[in-house]
Order: sequence, then C-alpha cells, then structure tokens
Amino acid sequence: MRAAVGWLDRVLGGSRSVALRVEALGAGSPEEVRLDQLVWGGSALGLVLGLGLLKASLFSPVPPVALAVCSLVAGGAGVFARDRSLTRAVIMRRRRMLAEFPTVAELLALSVAAGEGPVGALDRVSRLCGGELGRELGRTLADARAGASLVQALQQLADRAALPILRRFVDGVVVAVERGSPLADVLRAQAVDVREAGRRALIETAARREIGMMVPVVFLILPVSVAFALFPGFYGLTLTG
Repeated sequence: MRAAVGWLDRVLGGSRSVALRVEALGAGSPEEVRLDQLVWGGSALGLVLGLGLLKASLFSPVPPVALAVCSLVAGGAGVFARDRSLTRAVIMRRRRMLAEFPTVAELLALSVAAGEGPVGALDRVSRLCGGELGRELGRTLADARAGASLVQALQQLADRAALPILRRFVDGVVVAVERGSPLADVLRAQAVDVREAGRRALIETAARREIGMMVPVVFLILPVSVAFALFPGFYGLTLTG
C-alpha cells in the first residue's frame, strides 16, 4: 500500500496543494489522503468492472475495450471525488471559522481588557470556545508553549486559516506586541472591525439570496396566482358562450 500511495502521488502530483489543504483542515496527513484516493479509485474501478462482468455473464457480452475504459474512468472519478471532498471540507471549515471569528475576537479583547496577558487570553478563549477557531487557538497556544514565539505562532495560525480578515487581525496584534502598543485598545478596535466586516458579509449574502428567492416567486407562485385570478372569468365566459 505504501508503494501504491507513492506511485499515485508521483502520477497525480500536487503534493504541496494536498499538504496545504490537510494543514488547513487540521486533521490527517497527505499520506492518508492519498491512501483514501487509492481506496476510492480502486473501489469505483472494481464496482464498474464487477457490474460489467456480471452483465456479461447474465445478459449479453460486453466489449472488453469498453469495459476497460469505463473501469479506468470510474477509477479516475473516484480519485477526483476524494480530492474534491477534501477541498469541500476545507471550505466548510473556513466558513465555520469565519462565522465564529467575531465572537472570538470580542472575547479576546475582553480578556485582555480584564488584565489577562496575550497567552492567558488565548488560553481562556480556547477553553471557552469549542468551535473550529477555538481549536486553532488551542493549537496556536501549544505552539507558543512549545518554544515558538507568540508572534510566530499567530502568523502560523493566519497561514493555516488563509482568511484575509483573520490575517488582518493577526497583523494588528503582531504590530501591537512588537511595538508595545496597548493591546487591549488594539484588540477592541480589531473586534469592532471584525464585527462590521461580518455585518457587511451578511448583508451581501442576504442580497444574493434575495435574488435567488425571486426565482420561485416569479416562475411558480406568480403563475399560480394569475391562474387562480383569471380562471373564474374564463370559466364564466365559457358558460356564457
């Protein structure tokens, strides 16, 4: 299996992309993803091949070339589906982190304003928050306690998350720590900016959903309403005629 995983990695390439997505997901390893791709592709290939042989034995013969091509296509589709599922998992995790971020930023600002240091605030918020961002803060705190500086740990957090709003927040905190600025004021201002950004994103999402809601109204509800309004008149004209 290790040799097969290595062969698949050499054939597909993109090891750096897989490693970045696994790092952003915070679980598993690139080798496990390649192994899953091998299993998914092999399962799809075996399923199509088995169905083709079953059809050939019970009903009519199947051209070997067509069966081989369909099996290979199914195997490639299985490998691609695992890759897409990894990308989808990363996107969903980033969306959850983005939804949790305004609350986490305000909790950090409150903790620092109450007298906690940066490390103590991270510890408190990571224990209070049970979401994806809370776990990332716990990972950042573990990196800081393992020997990395707080600035390096926060920058690694921003790199893993790959969220522009989180990177801006981290940059503000890093500048405050390096220059000795009042961290509580910086965090409070950053929390306000994050909350405003979340509000703007919500308004933009609502505007897009409003356009989507017009589709069933125009093509389903409106025609039915018009039919109910006009049907009695047409029926009366039919009776009169």
